[in-house]
Amino acid sequence: QVQLVESGGTLVQAGDSLTLSCTISGNTFDINGMGWFRQPPGKEREFVAAVTSTGGKYVADALKGRFAISRDAAKYKLYLQMNSLKPDDTAVYYCAARELDYVDYSRPDMYAYWGQGTQVTVSS
Repeated sequence: QVQLVESGGTLVQAGDSLTLSCTISGNTFDINGMGWFRQPPGKEREFVAAVTSTGGKYVADALKGRFAISRDAAKYKLYLQMNSLKPDDTAVYYCAARELDYVDYSRPDMYAYWGQGTQVTVSS
């Protein structure tokens, strides 16, 4: 089993920056990729960013230039740096991990393990 715990979510103002963290523990040997997803109020969960087993980093097209993903494997941590935040970024942000490799990293159903989520609220 793999456990994921997100932290860093809070209330910020539009234009602020915020970094979310995800701590991974448990049987991480079989993990081949990790990602961040978010679920805005009343909407479906959507892809934000992902890292692959080969070190590739991907960010949703609409968020490129403002969001960045990074991983500290030695500390078993995943980060999401968010800049120039907008009210539309308000959502619960989830960290996820997958054992499947060479799959569509933007699909939530490819991920077997999820954190409990952390709330990010951006005020205008």
